[in-house]
Amino acid sequence: MGSTVTTANSDEKTWGGGNQPLGADYGKLMMWFFIVSDALTFSGFLAAYGFSRFKFIDTWPLADEVFTHFPFMHGVSAPMYYVALMTFILIFSSVTMVLAVDAGHHLNKSKVAFYMFLTIIGGLIFVGSQAWEWKNFIHGEYGAIETKGGSLLQFVDKTGKRVKLEDFAATLPEDREHLDRSKGRWFMEEGTLPTYSVAEVQAGFKAHPELLIRTEVLYKDDAAAKQDTKVDHVLSKHKHKTVLTRAESEARLLNAAYVVEGANLVRNEYGSKLFADFFFFITGFHGFHVFSGVIINIIIFFNVLIGTYEKRRSYEMVEKVGLYWHFVDLVWVFVFTFFYLV
Repeated sequence: MGSTVTTANSDEKTWGGGNQPLGADYGKLMMWFFIVSDALTFSGFLAAYGFSRFKFIDTWPLADEVFTHFPFMHGVSAPMYYVALMTFILIFSSVTMVLAVDAGHHLNKSKVAFYMFLTIIGGLIFVGSQAWEWKNFIHGEYGAIETKGGSLLQFVDKTGKRVKLEDFAATLPEDREHLDRSKGRWFMEEGTLPTYSVAEVQAGFKAHPELLIRTEVLYKDDAAAKQDTKVDHVLSKHKHKTVLTRAESEARLLNAAYVVEGANLVRNEYGSKLFADFFFFITGFHGFHVFSGVIINIIIFFNVLIGTYEKRRSYEMVEKVGLYWHFVDLVWVFVFTFFYLV
């Protein structure tokens, strides 16, 4: 004879959350799970960046000298201005997303569409700005010399102002041929030839006695040296790179091995190679998130226009994509802080 167990309320379940535990439906919970896992991924990347920067802090590039470009202002030094504008645009797109979600709660189709459109425009501007920033970072502006030991040499005048290679490099009658597999052994191949050869830079430097060489190492003042004599180069109150004397500059230039123009995964005219590696990877990974968010927002935007959510009497899908968009904006705040401000 079998036995049954009954309760006072036959509808009561062992799991009291029903199909909406914590008051959120399945889709919203999954979005939160994704956000948490992605936040851990970005945390790992930024932690690795922080450790690498701390280890090579005496040769780490200065953001104020790297990100100095502004659209339609060629030759004008505007350190961090455009990056700050990019950040403002992305944060403002979060505001428009909040307004779109709020309009959805009130079932106001026209306002949802309008604010979603503004959010999409903000995202596209940010992605385009990042691509423009990458272009300038890769192309470079001043150029530098890499020595046989891997050190980076930059050129300045007597006031400490950076000087471009094109402003002093000589033109020598030398036949420079790009090496590829058809012109050498199968394992011998090189990247794009730089605009100037090492010999042309050396000859131009010799012909301009007013030029000096600046190393990638941060300058150490006397007060800092007294506090820590074990460290060769430490951060001073006002960060700036070490400028050599004319004699020291000529001696260092004799060890020149490569002309470096711009930045890539192999060489970097701004300083430590790791800076370029982390910059491309982390900002590229974040840019991919923003681009994906823009695509999703466009899909949701068209669904709003055709009345999909109006028929459902719910704009919860707008709220879900809004969670993702706010997460992307928040991550950029940390990337901006780590790369540009600290």
